[in-house]
Amino acid sequence: MVGEEGAFVLGWDEVLTEEELSVTLKVLCMSEEEFKEYKEQDGWEDDSEEEENSTLSNEALSRLKTPCKKLLYDSVLLTLESYGSDLKAEQDLLNNKEAFEKLSRREQQALHVRYGQKRILHQLLELVR
Repeated sequence: MVGEEGAFVLGWDEVLTEEELSVTLKVLCMSEEEFKEYKEQDGWEDDSEEEENSTLSNEALSRLKTPCKKLLYDSVLLTLESYGSDLKAEQDLLNNKEAFEKLSRREQQALHVRYGQKRILHQLLELVR
């Protein structure tokens, strides 16, 4: 469901792997009985019209049903815990010109990437809180 890398791609304004996240949330938030019914349908395309009309913009994420929001929230917390430092530590390092300049070019670029990833994840936490 989540592709080869097992991850969803989030942007500032919307989910970029929208279909994968929609299906994953839908399935993971189903009861066992609902899942059996869904699985017995002639494929997973029966409700594609409903899914085509719903994009996972930031606004739509904030309107998800409570179980889906909780699942996303908990998943984001787990993802943030997998980093070696928190958002504030990254921001402090970016703001400390002397310490930042001691980093290699590659370390500086990695810092920018991590900081951007963490900002998006924190934004998602706020949306699904």
